[in-house]
Amino acid sequence: MNTMSSKPIIVPQISLFALQGIPTVSPGDSIASLVIEAYKHSGLEPKDGDIVVLAQKIVSKAEDRYVDLRKVIASESAQDLSRTCLKDPRLVQCILDESIGVVRCAPNLLIVRHRLGFVVANAGIDQSNISSDSPGDWVLLLPQEPDASAASICDALCKLTGRNVGVAIIDSWGRAWRLGTSGACLGAANVRTVLDLRGKPDLYGRSLQSTIVGIGDELAAGASLLMGQAAEGTPIVVVRGAGLVGGKATARDLIRPISEDQFV
Repeated sequence: MNTMSSKPIIVPQISLFALQGIPTVSPGDSIASLVIEAYKHSGLEPKDGDIVVLAQKIVSKAEDRYVDLRKVIASESAQDLSRTCLKDPRLVQCILDESIGVVRCAPNLLIVRHRLGFVVANAGIDQSNISSDSPGDWVLLLPQEPDASAASICDALCKLTGRNVGVAIIDSWGRAWRLGTSGACLGAANVRTVLDLRGKPDLYGRSLQSTIVGIGDELAAGASLLMGQAAEGTPIVVVRGAGLVGGKATARDLIRPISEDQFV
């Protein structure tokens, strides 16, 4: 006798698509328009529930977050730190300007608490994949307010497509205890970023005591696999089927309060 259930088996799944045909982003470009054109170029249609994951760098470029180091004057503090971390004192000055405190300074390492609250190397300031007439003299800062940037882009996408989508802006950060960088959620709109499972039962009915899932960062890490870190040229990834669109969560919700941070 067949004891198997006649109910169909539903296998949970999430799909990720690295959108193609994305041009070099310039100050003033509409990220929402670029996303829509990239959907078309990739042969895809936006769907309700899509999460559009954007590399921080294209958002920063569109917002003209460039700094010309030739115009930066390094303070005494920046010069002192530069002698320890072995970085350009002008770059160190930019890092300090974007930070509220220095966490660690060592050769080839400057970790700070960013003005937005998270802890990151070099205040997230980058010099890779920046096209300019003097590559060594330009740096790119993080977006001024990543959650606000995500909200603006999300509103535009929802209006232009007629679909209920979410937006996440991500970057690649190093992590305590772990080698290598991983995707981290820097800005978010219309996407759940934290899942608090405290009080929920496990398989055996035991109440979970401390389980909080940083699903915003998990989305970022998955998208980073397709974005790459070098010359891939795929800074927009669509996550489909995650079931996380909706609500008023932001990436700021992922930041551990200083009073609870045992490591800095």
